[in-house]
Amino acid sequence: MTSAETLRQLAEWLPERRWFAAKGRPIGRVSVVQSARLRTGEPSAELLVLAVEFADAGPPERYQLLLGHRAELPVELEHVAIGPDGHYDGLWDPELSAELLGALAGGERRDWLRFVPEPGAEIPTGLPGRVLGVEQSNSSVAFGDALLLKLFRRLAPGVNPDLELHRALRSVGSGEVAELLGALEGSLAGEPAVFGIAQAFAANSADGWAMALISIRDLFAEGDLRADEVGGDFSGEAFRLGQTVAVMHGELTRALGTTELDPVDAARGMARRLALSVPAVPELAELAEPLRAAFDAVAELPGPLPAQRVHGDLHLGQTLRTPTGWLLIDFEGEPARPLEDRRRPDSALRDVAGMLRSFDYAAYHQLADWFEVESGESDNQLVWRAEEWATRNRDAFLDGYADKAELNPRDHPVLLHALELDKAVYEVVYETRHRPTWVGVPLRSLRRLLSAEEHR
Repeated sequence: MTSAETLRQLAEWLPERRWFAAKGRPIGRVSVVQSARLRTGEPSAELLVLAVEFADAGPPERYQLLLGHRAELPVELEHVAIGPDGHYDGLWDPELSAELLGALAGGERRDWLRFVPEPGAEIPTGLPGRVLGVEQSNSSVAFGDALLLKLFRRLAPGVNPDLELHRALRSVGSGEVAELLGALEGSLAGEPAVFGIAQAFAANSADGWAMALISIRDLFAEGDLRADEVGGDFSGEAFRLGQTVAVMHGELTRALGTTELDPVDAARGMARRLALSVPAVPELAELAEPLRAAFDAVAELPGPLPAQRVHGDLHLGQTLRTPTGWLLIDFEGEPARPLEDRRRPDSALRDVAGMLRSFDYAAYHQLADWFEVESGESDNQLVWRAEEWATRNRDAFLDGYADKAELNPRDHPVLLHALELDKAVYEVVYETRHRPTWVGVPLRSLRRLLSAEEHR
């Protein structure tokens, strides 16, 4: 049983985690709603589902934690200590993460939690685990160069699209994602739920976001060369990435079929998200009228619109460049949206718009290292070069997508433009809540996209 003192310590510890979604909301109470014993002895571990209730009386949230305990915490685990009593985030402990891997290989069950290997998948054991990178909305552990285990931190009952879509893509032999090897499944509040997935590890791969930033830095360092003349030109990769996304969309339609989307319903959804966003970010109020006009234009499109299952939160950070091509990762959708919304079919152009925004984001994020992008006090030459880079790579991505898809995004400018704006609104709210120093990047993009529309 988790003591009252440990729960109090968790209430102080949770808000400092990158994956804790309720930044700024005062916690009223933390309780354990489910627990599964993973290991006894030294160290010991329980897999917990925590219910976090808030002082503002808003809806509670559920989070997953592998709670480890050692009588004496080694130095290398002190950074994930939870209070002074030997408790810590056990995912960072190779002895405890190895228990998860072994249970998955054996197809074990621990109370409400099932470790489910995929049919025919080979789960290696005996490999050291290491937590990857900076914490994001979830946490991933790599086991050697063979397997990656991702634990979902914030939980919701229902089928997680990350597992659902990876299984669908596996069923058609997709080469656009890392092979799904297994999952942690069970129940939450009496409903089916997914607690983690395991995939083949993409060894010797590079993150698409990092590659883009290097390309932009190369451009900024060359005072008299254009983007297509710089050694780090990214457009070839952008073209190939467009092809990869188009192939993935085709595979999802083969596995899960297609449906139709009413343009009026699509426009209402965008307008509703805008209405919820304006109170959270007052700067959006001055842009609300032209944004609504762009969304209203979608409602006037002849319908119905083709729809299918999509990635839902596609950007450069959700891509890996391997020695043989691009892989797409993290099919959860936008983490701030309800699970049922993330599982609804949508226009394939939503993913296209997300990637177009990402090229824009990369260019202006790099500018933000030089000056305040929202202030207007900037070196016009650097701004011009950033825009040149973004435009070149956006065009290359669209060319690559059209090369492999039946749908040419350029043939649907009204919908694509509205989806870009919708994504930028989401980004403004996200940055306000999680990385306020970045909020100027999507705000600048919103103004630029709306200004470009006025001058068409």
